[in-house]
Amino acid sequence: MSRIGKMPIKIPDGIEVKQDGRSVTVKSKGAELSMNVHPDMTVKVENDTIYVSRSSDEKEHRALHGLTRSLLNNMVVGLSTGFAKTLEINGVGYKAAKQDKVLVLNLGYSHPIEFAEPDGITIEVPAPNRIIVKGADKQLVGETAAKIRQFRAPDVYKGKGIKYSYEVLRIKEGKTGAKK
Repeated sequence: MSRIGKMPIKIPDGIEVKQDGRSVTVKSKGAELSMNVHPDMTVKVENDTIYVSRSSDEKEHRALHGLTRSLLNNMVVGLSTGFAKTLEINGVGYKAAKQDKVLVLNLGYSHPIEFAEPDGITIEVPAPNRIIVKGADKQLVGETAAKIRQFRAPDVYKGKGIKYSYEVLRIKEGKTGAKK
């Protein structure tokens, strides 16, 4: 039995879960997320709890059991508390600013980079060197943060660029460091 898959998902107050055939929709007052469940997985919604079960003990079904439960749990958690990723900008003259729904990045290129907020994502800039990406969809939050990081990935020699707040950079020695 899958340790993750067999755990029930508690539905908090203010969250509504509807099941229509293979489609499961999770609604909150401001947002809505939906997902199509694999035909071999069974989802039951009973008394503010979601249960996921599988049809057999095949390897694929065991893998899908935990995956389906995790995806449903991420939808419920995302609509109740939300997800966030924090990015840090390191480098002289590198900075970020927010203009309406557009993130403007100065990253040492000859032009500023403009990045529009995707639907369902909120980008905050509390300081010129910090960016916070927030949203209800965990995958979309991570994808958006990765796209922003890609504009100037951290340099392994100087440490300049955009990195996640939890990321630890290992700075390499230059050519002169090897000759000693």
